[in-house]
Amino acid sequence: MTASMMKAVFSWIIMAFLLLPWSELAADAALTRHYKFDIKLQNVTRLCHTKSIVTVNGKFPGPRIVAREGDRLLIKVVNHVPNNISLHWHGIRQLRTGWADGPAYITQCPIQTGQSYVYNYTIVGQRGTLFWHAHISWLRSTVYGPIIILPKLNVSYPFQRPHKEVPIIFGEWFNGDTEAIINQALQTGGGPNVSDSYTINGLPGPLYNCSAKDTFKLKVKPGKTYLLRLINAALNDDLFFSIANHTLTIVEVDAVYIKPFETQTLLITPGQTTNVLLKTKPYFPDATFLMMARPYVTGFGTFDNSTVAGVVEYESSTVSMKKLPLFKPNLPDLNDTAFATNFTQKLRSLASAQYPANVPQKVDKQFFFSVGLGTAPCDQKNQTCQGPNGTKFSASINNVSFVQPTTALLQAHFSGQSNGVYSPDFPISPLHWFNYTGTPPNNTMVGNGTKVVVLPFNTSVELVMQDTSILGAESHPFHLHGFNFFIVGQGFGNFDPKKDPQNFNLVDPVERNTAAVPYGGWVAIRFLADNPGVWFMHCHLEVHTSWGLKMAWLVLDGSLPNQKLLPPPADLPKC
Repeated sequence: MTASMMKAVFSWIIMAFLLLPWSELAADAALTRHYKFDIKLQNVTRLCHTKSIVTVNGKFPGPRIVAREGDRLLIKVVNHVPNNISLHWHGIRQLRTGWADGPAYITQCPIQTGQSYVYNYTIVGQRGTLFWHAHISWLRSTVYGPIIILPKLNVSYPFQRPHKEVPIIFGEWFNGDTEAIINQALQTGGGPNVSDSYTINGLPGPLYNCSAKDTFKLKVKPGKTYLLRLINAALNDDLFFSIANHTLTIVEVDAVYIKPFETQTLLITPGQTTNVLLKTKPYFPDATFLMMARPYVTGFGTFDNSTVAGVVEYESSTVSMKKLPLFKPNLPDLNDTAFATNFTQKLRSLASAQYPANVPQKVDKQFFFSVGLGTAPCDQKNQTCQGPNGTKFSASINNVSFVQPTTALLQAHFSGQSNGVYSPDFPISPLHWFNYTGTPPNNTMVGNGTKVVVLPFNTSVELVMQDTSILGAESHPFHLHGFNFFIVGQGFGNFDPKKDPQNFNLVDPVERNTAAVPYGGWVAIRFLADNPGVWFMHCHLEVHTSWGLKMAWLVLDGSLPNQKLLPPPADLPKC
């Protein structure tokens, strides 16, 4: 064979490899997977508005990460933009590798302009859909992408094998600069501007002005089953989602298999993922169908009251799609809390022999957290703030509004230099009790601080989070880093510590990493603190996090070598 022929064959092999479907490519790739993420500025046009946004590898949304359960990931992030950056691998447990978790000033200092950092972690005991996103200020408005974790080789899904798998990421598009929006809100004490549209895979869809060409289209074949990997990467809104004239089968949430059930509509909060099976019609229908999402709204805050749409098209070579009628789904009302409650109560862990629900049956420590919005005195000189009655918006857990440190908590803990960075006395219950879902007192005793809860290794925790009505009741999707947890109970009104635990589900409660504290109610979770490090917990509505609705758990090392936090990597960014 001549050199030119060998070159041609080699080029053909490389091209064939690159054209493999990602699921097949993942099956044959090495157990250590290398990615390079270049953080860049990219001009992107949406809604006839062009602006420069922060992207990864020039893509919006960012690139897909594909791995198998048990794989090690090495992701080199290089910062080419003026902003500091850090990335969070949302839902990855990060066993003993908290240095790779990513929230800025919690587990690492951010990556500064011109600098790089390698996120190094192994996926242990997890498979399903998660996602990655920026975890500093509001940069995750454009910096996000899917994480697809396939089962180990020769391990099948506990449901019908799909014909095709499709990530669908919900986001928000702002015509303005999101960093300027939140900075102005924090300076004035008022609420930030809302987004100009929602997006599906970065596209607003045909229901917005000047956006018909920017529509996500899912092309399907009759009689096939598709696995849709849904991710809510929106900054500030829970979303209802439905596909016209089609039923969805929920099979997984937050990368944990559940007992399958059918629904026409689902609810997904920021930070949550949901895998659904879409079984297409057995024939070519004389129609196309919209998939649509719009917000579920609680509280009095401003929100983007709009609807994003994509199109489901059946592949046919005989019919012009332009001539087919278009069907729309019927979505719940914006404030349909009854639907939200009914949907979440249907979620149950698979709890099979292969995928058990290891709910902590014994509790070592109990916590009660009041969570909600409030106000703080205006700190503007010679002027009033733009919050209620001249105050500024604030948010707190157990009367503590979190103050972000200037040194990463995990670094301070590991080096033994926590003095002046954080205090280990986060309250286990509110400092000031009141009727949380009734009329609040005039003074709710909210203060500021950087406090953590310290837990011995292997502590089993029960945490009740109670919504408050200080500025009106509101649903809060809370995300816990470093752990999954079981939702053992939830309800409305004030939690009753004598009666409500009698109804806890300790057999097959749903296992998640992000759960909503119900509007005007409470949620009870349990988890085992078996992962040493400092772990952020916060509302995944970005505006609430900005106002201080966040805290951290510090889990101490265990006695065995495999129960201790690994030392920091040499390239860990410096503050």
